[in-house]
Amino acid sequence: MCFTVPLSQNLGLEYLLKNTTDIDWITLILVGCVILVALTKILYPLRFQELLKLPITNKYFFVYGRNDGVIHPFNVFLFIVQIVLASLLLLLIYKWKNPSITSINSFLYLKICIGLTLFICAKIFLEKLIGVIFNISAIVDKYVYQKLSYRNLMSILFMAIVLILVYITPMSSFIFFTIVSIVAILNGIALFSSYKEQRSIILPHFFYFILYLCALEISPYIIIYKVVL
Repeated sequence: MCFTVPLSQNLGLEYLLKNTTDIDWITLILVGCVILVALTKILYPLRFQELLKLPITNKYFFVYGRNDGVIHPFNVFLFIVQIVLASLLLLLIYKWKNPSITSINSFLYLKICIGLTLFICAKIFLEKLIGVIFNISAIVDKYVYQKLSYRNLMSILFMAIVLILVYITPMSSFIFFTIVSIVAILNGIALFSSYKEQRSIILPHFFYFILYLCALEISPYIIIYKVVL
C-alpha cells in the first residue's frame, strides 16, 4: 500500500512517496507475538514470572525443570515467538547491512523463519543424539531445557527491540552491538549455569567438552553471522 503526500509546489518540492507495505505485515506479526505472549502469561502466570527472573536466580529450573520436558505448551508458545521475532530481527539486520535494499519482503522473511527453525531443531536433534550415544540423555535433556528457557526469555527482549527498530529508530551500530551483547550475556549465563552443575563430568573429559563447545555452541552463531551479514 502506497500513498502520496502533496507538498506545496510554491516551495519547489515534489510529491513525497511513502511506502507502508513493510510496516503493514510486520505490524501483523508483532501483534500476533504480543497476543501469544499475553496468552502464555495468562495461562501460566507464576511460571512466566519465574522465567523473567532467570538472569538473577535459577529457581525456575528447580520448580519447573524437573518434570516438564521441552515439549510443554509454555515452551512451545514462547519458542514460536522466539523464532518469529529472531527471524524478523535477522531480516532488519540484513537490511541495515545492505542499504541498497529499499524494502524488505515477506517471502525473504518466511525463508529466514524456515531456515532458523530447521537450524535450531537440527541442533537440538544432534545434542540429543550425542546424549543417546554417550548414555547421558538425562544430562543433555536438562541442558537443552535450560538453553531453551534462556532463549525464550531472549524472545521477550527481542520483542521490545524489534518494536523500537520498526517504529522509533532504525538499526545502528550501537543497537546492533547492544543486541549482540544481550545475546552473548544471556547465553553465557545459561552455559555457565549448566556447566557449573555438570563440572564433575566435564573436567575429566575437558578436551571433548571443548570440541563440543566449538562445534555446537560457537560455530552455529558464526554461521548465522556469515549468512546474514
